[in-house]
Amino acid sequence: MLRLDRASLLVGVDRLTRRDRRLHALVTRFGPPPLWGRPTGFATLLRIILEQQVSLASAKALYTRLSASVPEVAPATVLGLGVTGLQSLGFTRQKASYCYGLAAHVSDGRLPLSRLGRMPDDEALKRLMQVPGIGPWTAGIYLVMALRRPDIWPPGDLALHKAMAPFEGGVTPSTARAEGIASGWRPLRAVAARILWHSYLSARTALVA
Repeated sequence: MLRLDRASLLVGVDRLTRRDRRLHALVTRFGPPPLWGRPTGFATLLRIILEQQVSLASAKALYTRLSASVPEVAPATVLGLGVTGLQSLGFTRQKASYCYGLAAHVSDGRLPLSRLGRMPDDEALKRLMQVPGIGPWTAGIYLVMALRRPDIWPPGDLALHKAMAPFEGGVTPSTARAEGIASGWRPLRAVAARILWHSYLSARTALVA
């Protein structure tokens, strides 16, 4: 399967900015985006689950608390803590249940994480979403960040939608509308997503400064 690295990301940025003036304007203003690659595996997927519908800072704090309480963030240690043990670390009952369920699925082989990298996009997404608590956004982020697939669009990502608002006259697009816009960036939707994330974060930083 194709996997983005820094060199192929920059090639993708060049291809997209040549054909889409909106993306060209963002890259001209903010520069090319980082790769934002994450390691493959259980710990990364668990952390993405923690990032669902909360700030990255809150998710990081929870993950840091978990990693400080176990020798390794791995299926066996999460199963050892159990739902109650995860809740004692500050996990909501729902997030604790999702993370425990993920550990169980990886531990007994229902989710073959080590084989996802060899699967086509659709199959990898399908296998991930068979785990309770993993929906299209979580699965998409794992493929974008960990597997570094070039043509994945994580649906419902609020930061992406806000970054696209200038394309829509200042109106933040719906999930369906955002996916429709992104379809024009195939087969490099994950590259376009990085351009948009980078513009969103850079603009926020500029406002704070």
